[in-house]
Amino acid sequence: MTSLIDSLEQENGKSHLPPVRVGDTVEVHYLIREGDKERVQLFIGTVIRINGRGIRKAIVVRRIVQGEGVERSFPLHSPRVKDVTVARRGNVRRSKLYYLRDRVGKATRVTEKLGEKARRDKDRDAAFRAEMEAAAAAQAAAAEGGEGGEG
Repeated sequence: MTSLIDSLEQENGKSHLPPVRVGDTVEVHYLIREGDKERVQLFIGTVIRINGRGIRKAIVVRRIVQGEGVERSFPLHSPRVKDVTVARRGNVRRSKLYYLRDRVGKATRVTEKLGEKARRDKDRDAAFRAEMEAAAAAQAAAAEGGEGGEG
């Protein structure tokens, strides 16, 4: 038996989340409003924290802009977050990368996952994407079949 909160999370949350981990360099496509117009803006940086679970899951992304560190929190289930794509896999051994705040210049770089580990992650991500596409195709077929039939 599911609780009321779980059922609300399932209704209102996104069905699929991107496979993001701490240390990854990501591109967050975020919908912003300027006056009466809306556009998608990219925020490219390193994931330094993942917190929450379920519909409350959020990532904190850090980047350097004109020599100043900028951190921004993105709720993954928010309708304003259009897409999160992983540009590079980071090889880290911590769950929170707060130590990057004290570093300057090239010291802020996180080493990239290379070799067998990166290949394994890439295969896992490809399988995840294929699964998402298959689910979307099945959902579209079900919606198409439900509209045009019996009547």
